[in-house]
Amino acid sequence: MSLGVVYLIPTVLHEEEQALQVLPSYILDAIKQCDSFFAENEKTARRFFKKLWREMVIDNYSWFAIHKAEEAVTNAFVQQLQQGKNIGIISEAGCPGVADPGQILVAAAQKAGAVVKPLVGPSSILLALMASGMNGQGFRFHGYLPIDGVDRKKAIRELEADSQKQNCTQLFIETPYRNNQLVGDILQTCRPETRLCIAADITASTENIRTRTIKEWKQQVPDVHKKPVIFLLHA
Repeated sequence: MSLGVVYLIPTVLHEEEQALQVLPSYILDAIKQCDSFFAENEKTARRFFKKLWREMVIDNYSWFAIHKAEEAVTNAFVQQLQQGKNIGIISEAGCPGVADPGQILVAAAQKAGAVVKPLVGPSSILLALMASGMNGQGFRFHGYLPIDGVDRKKAIRELEADSQKQNCTQLFIETPYRNNQLVGDILQTCRPETRLCIAADITASTENIRTRTIKEWKQQVPDVHKKPVIFLLHA
């Protein structure tokens, strides 16, 4: 029996209906080709699929949570592939495999020699970079910065110095309820002429993407508490 095909299924960045408009129609065709789904959050994935395909019978498919017992889940994933099952991998938001635990399963699929089909969809990282006006030829995504205030400020200084030296855009995120603290640390730490882009609520009706110098941001400090935000820095 031939190996199953792995579909990397992008999902929305926001719950509101408007966010569905950025998804290409062929995503639904891929979902209908799948026998099993491996999701970062099964409940969220089920709700998302029902919005796209109201007639979908959820219980007709096998479901696996990516975050639970990673080795066991990877073994189950490979077994499904070897049984010829087509598999969909779904992130909690955006594209699987990009700042996402799904990369573990994609690596297993590549090792097994399976066909992996990435599908077009919203990536907050790329959308923020596109809209920032910063260097899109050289950029780095760092995920979360340290929680400790002293370590975080040190990391910000290092990112700023590296950006100036390499002419690269630095991208990072924070837990939404700590966004304002991070903004404060950036404004205290970086030089006045360094540019900061704050990209909030991407693809939502409240989307707000603005690039300003540190000096300009200090004149009107934004409130991004509890909003999904990507931060971009360019010195």
